[in-house]
Amino acid sequence: YTSDDFIVEYKSDESPLTLADKSSDEIIKNVLKDSNIPILSEEGNFLDFNKRKNLKQLWIVDPLDGTKEFINKNDEFTVNISLIENSKPVIGVIYAPALNVLYFSERKLGTYKILITALDKFDKSKAFRLPLVEKSNEYKVLTSRSHLDDKTLDYIDNLKVNNLKVVSVPMGSSLKFCLLAEGLADCYPRFSPCMEWDTAAGQIICEEAGFKVVDLKTMKQIVYNRENLINNYFIAKK
Repeated sequence: YTSDDFIVEYKSDESPLTLADKSSDEIIKNVLKDSNIPILSEEGNFLDFNKRKNLKQLWIVDPLDGTKEFINKNDEFTVNISLIENSKPVIGVIYAPALNVLYFSERKLGTYKILITALDKFDKSKAFRLPLVEKSNEYKVLTSRSHLDDKTLDYIDNLKVNNLKVVSVPMGSSLKFCLLAEGLADCYPRFSPCMEWDTAAGQIICEEAGFKVVDLKTMKQIVYNRENLINNYFIAKK
């Protein structure tokens, strides 16, 4: 990340791919393979739906979420790892390497934030349970830094919340879920395409901090390991 030699390629959908995406994917898979639980990764070869539809457990991984932010060197990129059980996330980990911060959550055990560097030994006792921040006199709506669309702008323009001033806060990658969990923002509407690996870890991190992530087509919690891996539009908020 600190060098200029991360080699940018482009996939068939025009999204960028770097050596960091590939290296991160390989490292994570080498660790998770010992669990003997199948892995669904953005940079991997997907199991055919007929082979994975009956799986009770599945790892969903985005080895580098926010590749555009990585390329632009604004520090807003993450690593997302989530364990899915019966179509729902039960463990979520989001690591922001450039910010030295790790968020993690487990069903019924809460969401935590810990400052960590590559030299640190992980010590959960140093973690803070989220949320930490009380609400302000502003209603903060998180928007995608690289994928902002007209529907989101219209949503914000028409939003009225108890006479609070509504402000837009741009942020890259799954850090938007993390800001919600911390209490630094109030709402994250998504009206443009994203994938299961973009949201699985962030969903449980939000849910265990008191937020809901609602699929706007079903009006229920987003479920995972679907045949179509593209999420429906959703809103995350209290």
